[in-house]
Amino acid sequence: MSIRKVTVYCASSAQIAPKYFEATEALAQLLVAQNIKVVFGGGAKGLMGRLADVTLAEGGQIQGIMPEFMNEVEWGHRGLNDFIYTETMSERKEQLIAGTDAVITLPGGSGTLEELLEVITLKRLGLFTQPIIILNTDGYYEPLKMMLERCVQERFMNEKHLDMWTFVNAPQAVIPAIEQAAKWNSGAIDFAVV
Repeated sequence: MSIRKVTVYCASSAQIAPKYFEATEALAQLLVAQNIKVVFGGGAKGLMGRLADVTLAEGGQIQGIMPEFMNEVEWGHRGLNDFIYTETMSERKEQLIAGTDAVITLPGGSGTLEELLEVITLKRLGLFTQPIIILNTDGYYEPLKMMLERCVQERFMNEKHLDMWTFVNAPQAVIPAIEQAAKWNSGAIDFAVV
C-alpha cells in the first residue's frame, strides 16, 4: 500500500522517560525519510512537541489539529505553518483521522488512550478501515494488549477483532506493520456484535 499520510497519537507530558522521546524521534525520522505527512494533536510539549520538532528539522510535512480553547492557553506548537483549529475535542478527533492512511499510537495518558480506543471502536463498526499500529516502547502497552486479548477471550469481542491493530516494539517496525496490516472494510459491522 502507498502511505502518504499518517495520524500519530501521543503524549503531551514532558515529564516522561527519555526512552519515549528517543522512540518518537526515530519514528519521525523514518516517516520523513519515506516522505509521509504526519498529522498530530498540535501540541508543543512532550512527545507531541518532539514529533513536530524532529519532523520540521528534517524537512518533513506535519499538520497540527487542536481545539481553539487549547491554543488559547498556548498549548499549540508555534513552529507549524499547517494548523487546523476546531471547536471541540470530538471535531479534533474526526479531523485527525480524515483521509489518513494509518493511525500510529505512541505511549500516552488518558487522552491518547481515549483516541486509540475510539478509533478501534470505529474500526470495529467498519467506519474506519485503515491500519492501527501501537508502538509498544519498552512494553508500555503490555497491559492494554492483555486487556484487549481478554475482551476476546471473555467474548466481549470477536476473535476477528484481533486483526484490527498491530503492536510493534520498535519504531523501525511501524512502516512494515502498516504495509502488512490485515485488510479491513465496512463489512466489519456484520460481526461487530459477538
